[in-house]
Amino acid sequence: MTRNSPKILVADLVGLAFDAAGEPDCSGFRAHVESGGGRFHIGSARAVRAEEGRAGFFYMPHLSTSDALIAEAGDGLYDAVIAAATFLPAGTRFDLGGVRIGTGTGNMGSASWGGGDGLGGAAPLMNTPGINARATAQMVMKALIRQRPDLPVEALHALVVAGRFDTGRDLAQYPTRKLEGQRLAVIGYGNIGREVALLARAFGMEVVIHARPRHRLWIQSEGFRWAASPEEAAIGADALSVHLGLGPKGPEGFANAGLINEAVLAALAPGAVLLNYDRGELVDIPALDRALSAGQVGFAAIDADLFSDAAGALSGPMQPYLALVARHGARLSLLPHAAADTDHPTRVAGAIQAADQLLEAIRNRVVRNLKGDLPEGYSDGGPLTPAGLGGVAKPDLARVAGSGLGAAAADFAAGMARLEAGNVSQGEALVLAANRLSTLMREAGLAGPWKG
Repeated sequence: MTRNSPKILVADLVGLAFDAAGEPDCSGFRAHVESGGGRFHIGSARAVRAEEGRAGFFYMPHLSTSDALIAEAGDGLYDAVIAAATFLPAGTRFDLGGVRIGTGTGNMGSASWGGGDGLGGAAPLMNTPGINARATAQMVMKALIRQRPDLPVEALHALVVAGRFDTGRDLAQYPTRKLEGQRLAVIGYGNIGREVALLARAFGMEVVIHARPRHRLWIQSEGFRWAASPEEAAIGADALSVHLGLGPKGPEGFANAGLINEAVLAALAPGAVLLNYDRGELVDIPALDRALSAGQVGFAAIDADLFSDAAGALSGPMQPYLALVARHGARLSLLPHAAADTDHPTRVAGAIQAADQLLEAIRNRVVRNLKGDLPEGYSDGGPLTPAGLGGVAKPDLARVAGSGLGAAAADFAAGMARLEAGNVSQGEALVLAANRLSTLMREAGLAGPWKG
């Protein structure tokens, strides 16, 4: 009966806009659950009988402490779980799986799937990669734009409102610098790193990307520079944005912890901007302290988890950064891992995808976006990401049929043939064909690495 009527704990908000009652709006997720024949409940499953053939989703977004989570979900009451930022301790039990809304799964600590790496457990661990990639990438660019260009907009506004500014006489006192021509180092070529690179290029920035050698061909095919190491990518960069994730955990800790170290920071252009909207642990904090003191790093924007217990004690990867505030407060922007998790449509879409992935795994034993080991009895259904994000897979090719892409490509090829034969009289037609081809390729999602 469990697989036909699973009980699924929803341990985080599934909507971030406020409804008419002033509460976070869960109506979009609720409507999706009920349209598929499921039941949406606010509160615990303890007093609710399962309905044969119906999945029950139990919404308890305010569970936060380990004790409360174990008390609610330590005895196998729930078959599966959906979470976003809430940390699920090892003592929680979900025999049929869990999905993290977003990419990283470090908070998914349940022993049911072997902890945050998903290694060695009996249940599958999944995520929803790419669902918040565009929101995160846009927040990264917002952080960069606040510093570069560095025109003091608020101060100029105040002068204008007070009538104390003469454009001809005073404007020269406020030089600024456009983003175009500045260099951005991007560490990582996953969904978010690639989106940041694309946005930076739209501003005319030179983009250098460090990723594993297997990505080199695709990075270069998109017109970016590839770097063999973080240090090489950082050479002369006006800004650096890191998007690698923590990597596997070994006896010494996570593989990528402290990756942005003294050598990387020293390679940057003096006064560079450091952007870490990934994982707080990726930056060597003592090295950042020294770089800020020396002016090698002019500004650092960090977005990382911060937790507070009942006694007010702080923990999480943001906590060590707080020691920098007394010395460098004006040159720091510290966010509580909010960049990817505060966009309402993104959270709703992620929660809906998480629910669908769980039900597919529970009912059909097919796992999408697997993290770690595939448990016995399950099959790997491969990746599932939003259309046009992160690269091209076989299902994406279905959008090409009937799109007019073939005809546009033929028009462009014919125009190029005329041009190469010395006929420039059809230049306008060639440029139109090129524009149409580019637009149709973008709409079809035919850009980025091949995902197979």
